[in-house]
Amino acid sequence: MSFVVGTAGHIDHGKSTLITALTGIDPDRLAEEKRRGMTIDLGFAHMTMPSGREIGIVDVPGHARFMRNMLAGAHGLDAVLLVVASDEGVMPQTREHLDVIDLLDVRSGIVVLTKVDLVDGDWLSLVKEEVRAAVKGTSLEKAAMVAVSSVSGEGLPELVATLDAMLETSAARVDSGRPRLPIDRVFTMSGFGTVVTGTLADGSISLGDEMEVVPGGRIVRIRGLQRHNEKVEQVGPGSRVAANLTGAEKSELERGDVLAALRSLQPANRIDASLRVLPSAPQPVRHGAEMVVHTGTVEVGCRVIVLDGDEIAPGGEGWVQLYLARAIAAAAGDRFVLRVPSPAMTVAGGGFVDVAPRKHPRHDSAVRESLARRASGNVLQEELRKYPRGVAVSALLKASVAPQSDIDTLDARRLGDWIFSEDAWRSIATRASQELETYHGAYPFRPGMAREELRSRLGVPAPSFPAVVRGLLEDGLVVERNGSLAAPGHLVTIEADGSAMNLVRLLEVQKFAPASLADAMQQTGADDETVRALAQRGDIVRVSDDVAFSRDAYESAVALVKEIVAANGSVTVAQLRDRMSASRRPVLALLEHLDSQRVTRRVGDARTLR
Repeated sequence: MSFVVGTAGHIDHGKSTLITALTGIDPDRLAEEKRRGMTIDLGFAHMTMPSGREIGIVDVPGHARFMRNMLAGAHGLDAVLLVVASDEGVMPQTREHLDVIDLLDVRSGIVVLTKVDLVDGDWLSLVKEEVRAAVKGTSLEKAAMVAVSSVSGEGLPELVATLDAMLETSAARVDSGRPRLPIDRVFTMSGFGTVVTGTLADGSISLGDEMEVVPGGRIVRIRGLQRHNEKVEQVGPGSRVAANLTGAEKSELERGDVLAALRSLQPANRIDASLRVLPSAPQPVRHGAEMVVHTGTVEVGCRVIVLDGDEIAPGGEGWVQLYLARAIAAAAGDRFVLRVPSPAMTVAGGGFVDVAPRKHPRHDSAVRESLARRASGNVLQEELRKYPRGVAVSALLKASVAPQSDIDTLDARRLGDWIFSEDAWRSIATRASQELETYHGAYPFRPGMAREELRSRLGVPAPSFPAVVRGLLEDGLVVERNGSLAAPGHLVTIEADGSAMNLVRLLEVQKFAPASLADAMQQTGADDETVRALAQRGDIVRVSDDVAFSRDAYESAVALVKEIVAANGSVTVAQLRDRMSASRRPVLALLEHLDSQRVTRRVGDARTLR
């Protein structure tokens, strides 16, 4: 199991020297850093602990001008070494780095008092008291404190042992199967091409994997992997990784991009978040404030929408919606830091709660309650609430960046590849029953409603409707009849003494020469729905808009057609008219109907059987 440990602290307090003393690796890789004796960008090293545990180390710059680089390296840490020089004590960047560690909720750490060889015991005691006061109330309040000298080696064995023991109790990184690699460095190597580095989160990656660069959507393939300068075929979450990529040039990638599993991460333009303002902030975070958000390895401008009230005071907490200047890769649960651009300083931070929210009304208690449920860990359930007409399981998992196994824990109705919250399903089921009852009341002689009409009335998307129908059938709320849908209790009943049967009897008076349908309907009081019901039930056969036969008359007429064709080889309108003793109107309508039903085929003025 791998761990990532970061440094923090004021410039020239000995962070890089400490890392070199511990690992034998100089994390200052840039020529300018070596010339100026000052860390400018992120540096990296690694070491094996006495327990055999491997750790990657991220060294960050301590100068205020390079806070953006420090913030890019402060994400994804399992532990931090807060470095304070014994001869100087707590300095401005000590406090700002400590604020960042606290806002990012890094709870495992050690305070390392460097340059102990330059001070006496009394001075060291004063510095320790100053440091204890500085960390009080932060995530490092209970951190162990170790005094060392990177020059003489004093205290280094104790520091290594303390760090090893602390990591022993650290929880293993969860492999959700959705790897994310926030890129903190991009470079090229002769003979290899593009290489990116970062701290892997949420999953594992292997040689040959295809991954997506978010945002942007470029597809790349993992050509090579290194962990701690050794080639590997697979790396798991929590590892410092160098990945050789095919499919992208160095100029097409930058710090802040994220390598993610294909189609697992959607770029975020708007994010709901919980925000905590530092007590030391010089002013509140006001509604509409223009700020800079740092998360993972990315920094981006944003506008802060305070969802309850007009501001969040120093030391206060609240819900906000961040409108980002451009899309970034982010996931619920990611930590972030907010800084004001001028004069540049850290003022607040917190955690992302929803990375694909709708635009919220302000001062809405329902919004706050929903965000509170999300923040308490009910992310997938709250994400599902966004879809009142259901959602594909794959889309839900992508939106929430949740593992597949979490689907089984939801209070929801799953139907194949589709899933509905219980509230959403109850709403759909209730609406379906109401719509069918209304339809049956309007059309009592119809066996049911057409599927597409019910889908339209429910407002359900076409891809999910088969799943909805299956659920309604399983719940006994709907029955299927000849391709249409009906309420279970709906039956088509035709009274013997009503207009429907009177219509049938009138058509049978002259069975081969029935009255026109319009006249028959007028005489009996039957309407279009009555005629439709009789035709669907088979009591009559409607051969044209204005001609219908009783069932017996139709069957007798078809028998006559077949008899004449058998005797003569074909049948004409005149021949059939004579045999039926009818006018040309019903005879022609009958033969044209038989043509359309592919019983007969017209050849000139005659018909033959198909």
